[in-house]
Amino acid sequence: MKIPSLLIAFICCVNVAFAQRNDILKESTKYEWPKDEAVKKKLAHWQDQKFGMIIHWGLYAVPGIIESWSICSEDWIDRDSTIKYDDYKKWYWGLSEKFNPTQFNPEQWAKAGKDAGMKYLVFTTKHHDGFAMFDTKESDFSIAKGPFANNPKKDVAKYVFDAFRKQDFMIGAYFSKPDWHTQYYWWDKYATPNRNNNYDIKKFPWRWNMYKKFTYNQIGELMNNYGSIDILWLDGGWVRPLESVNEEVLSWGAPIPEWSQDINMPKIAEMARKAQPGLIMVDRTVHGQFENYQTPEQKIPEQQLDYPWESCMTLNHNWGWVPNDEYKPTKEVVHKLVEIVAKGGSLLLGVGPKPDGTMDQEAIQKLEEIGQWTSKNGNAIYNTRSTKNYHDGNVWFTQSKDGKTIYGIYLVGEKLPKEISWKGSIPKKGTTVSILNGNKKVKWKVNNGVASFSVPGITEKVALAFSFTPESK
Repeated sequence: MKIPSLLIAFICCVNVAFAQRNDILKESTKYEWPKDEAVKKKLAHWQDQKFGMIIHWGLYAVPGIIESWSICSEDWIDRDSTIKYDDYKKWYWGLSEKFNPTQFNPEQWAKAGKDAGMKYLVFTTKHHDGFAMFDTKESDFSIAKGPFANNPKKDVAKYVFDAFRKQDFMIGAYFSKPDWHTQYYWWDKYATPNRNNNYDIKKFPWRWNMYKKFTYNQIGELMNNYGSIDILWLDGGWVRPLESVNEEVLSWGAPIPEWSQDINMPKIAEMARKAQPGLIMVDRTVHGQFENYQTPEQKIPEQQLDYPWESCMTLNHNWGWVPNDEYKPTKEVVHKLVEIVAKGGSLLLGVGPKPDGTMDQEAIQKLEEIGQWTSKNGNAIYNTRSTKNYHDGNVWFTQSKDGKTIYGIYLVGEKLPKEISWKGSIPKKGTTVSILNGNKKVKWKVNNGVASFSVPGITEKVALAFSFTPESK
């Protein structure tokens, strides 16, 4: 079945609108600290990393369209009205016979992430469309079963994880709790009116129990067959016990099912942590013991948060690869990173490889440019914690974990001013204020509670980081 190229172009055009309409998740005031000491230890280590890469790669890369959502029948999703919905889904599922990434190069991806200063990875082992990017035994709908089956790297997730481990990344596995391809979730007996399972679980308990087994087994494969995993990043927050639906979920505007989509997370967690002790679990938006850090999406919280969190944001305007997409300026990405870290979070930046398995050269260039800044100013970012006085004007502050050093980061606008000044986080009398890039010491002063120093001869165009010892608390 062929879909006109005009339709594909149309879908590409509405990708940004899709993200704006559906995928912006807010932060919450509800957080439950883990009780497992091994999880606490790994979570603290994750909080040192600050900057990660999330990679969306799957069937949607072949035509270069939004990930999975184009096959979902909800009123915010637009498709060419001349194409029947069932025909569109058949075309989309058929992309599995065309996905043959013969240039698959995870080493290139890992190097690009390393060059940017990234420290942890989240890779989409399976998105909502159900297409597995690992060699699952639970389904034939995977990268290892189609035209890529004879390639020695057909078990894609294995080679992605290995490549990033060699670059000393923490390893995270993204996994979608909903699976729109399996008959245990979207059953062909009925229409698929929205993102939810399309049958009444109370009437067909056997089918839902099979889905729970299917999900448990696939997560088990990832936890037992792919080496050390640090993070299990579970997406699809509408798959949850009905009693856990809250105002935050309702605010998405997504359809809420009449029945509970409980997949028995305690059982999954017990199995996963037996295989991966200390595993960080991120059951997105389902507040409680299995949401070890929170994940506001495509936004930065307005205020500092005192529990673990990350903002997941895209390098361009889409999670997956879309041809001719526009990348964010390097300065914008660095400024977001600085603000996020000062507010106590981490930045998980999204990059989508092309259908041939390589990363777009413009994405690589952007990551290199970001790395030019992090490589010289990383002490103000990595292994830091938030500080009470974290923001004044264009200056954001972090501190060393022992609290003995304060880092200030001035976000440069059109140009660097001749003098940097701020209130709060005042340097201790007699301390040295040093510019991180080049370790240049500057003369500073305090007048009426305002600290300042001049910056002659400095040409920083992105963000100027400096350090000092603070006044005693």
